[in-house]
Amino acid sequence: MEEKYLKRGVSANKEDVHNAIKNIDKGLFKNTFCKLIPDYLSGNKNYALVMHADGAGTKSSLAYIYWKKTKDLSVWKGIAQDSLVMNIDDLLCVGVVDDFILSSTIGRNKNLISGDVISTIINATEDLIKQYKSWGVNIFSSGGETADVGDLVRTIIVDNTVVARINKNNIIDNSNIQDGDVIIGLSSSGQTTYESEYNSGIGSNGLTSARHDIFHSEIGEDFPESFDPLIDSELVYSGSRSIFDKLDDHTIGELVLSPTRTYVPVVKKIFDNYRSYISGMVHCTGGGQTKILHFIDNLHVVKNNMFTVPPLFNLIKQESHASWREMYKVFNMGHRMELYVKKNVAHEIIAIANSFNLDAQVVGHVLRSDSKKLTIESPEGSIIY
Repeated sequence: MEEKYLKRGVSANKEDVHNAIKNIDKGLFKNTFCKLIPDYLSGNKNYALVMHADGAGTKSSLAYIYWKKTKDLSVWKGIAQDSLVMNIDDLLCVGVVDDFILSSTIGRNKNLISGDVISTIINATEDLIKQYKSWGVNIFSSGGETADVGDLVRTIIVDNTVVARINKNNIIDNSNIQDGDVIIGLSSSGQTTYESEYNSGIGSNGLTSARHDIFHSEIGEDFPESFDPLIDSELVYSGSRSIFDKLDDHTIGELVLSPTRTYVPVVKKIFDNYRSYISGMVHCTGGGQTKILHFIDNLHVVKNNMFTVPPLFNLIKQESHASWREMYKVFNMGHRMELYVKKNVAHEIIAIANSFNLDAQVVGHVLRSDSKKLTIESPEGSIIY
């Protein structure tokens, strides 16, 4: 899979990005999940600022195909959620859970993306802001940019930027992860009390692989605008499935487009009671289950009690012929949020998650080591990174 991923113009390791930023100042803390800087806006030395930008990625390309085939505009509501959650839930990992300022950026090919799509995305974002408000979380929309850039964007790209302040006493710094901590994983699939339908767990990472490895070439023939024409034709929609084929009770298209789950209401309640017991947090997005390696030094992270792999990830593995090693490196494989906590509060934190009908479990633990190391117990044995 890794070779195919690279040939499709994507890297799970993001080597080019990490090389580009290696000499840039890391901010106030070396190992926080997001970069934090002094609060230059207010000058308050007790606070830090965090600014974060992310989006739905190539998931919007599949949403475009689904919309074209079904005329169902509601698919774009999921893309709005993907773009918002990929920002907000990253900021959870440094301890921010309220008072976010949001700016959106949409780039579209106007010849292919109608005004109805733009309107649906913008209005869906406003509806999401109201939903967060019902959870006691404030997001303030500050506008944004919608640009017609057909010379640059084949269909549409949907991104957001979020800014927040945090009291330095509340910051979660992954430098505090230590020997003896246990890892609580929050499931990426199922249906929580705050979701209206089943979530496949896909999130917004690895979608280039998921799209091209699952779906068959007919999609590429019908929608050449949905992929990079420079990709080798053998790697374009090289799977065997249609977006309308069924996997259990859902179409595969619906499962791959399942909106990225937010953990905000759960984590907010956890913070209210157990923030001081949390050593670190990781959002298992780009890099999948190996993401933690960016934030540790002389530790061995052992994930030996992983969730049962959700059906969609098994399908991706089957269609892509990828190794388990690559699957865990690209996808979350069952849990997308990790909390590194003291063992004595694990049961209580899991109980909070369960109160939202969110599956949670201790997926592993942390050991001392002479170097950074990750071991994952997969369905086919141990994988060491």
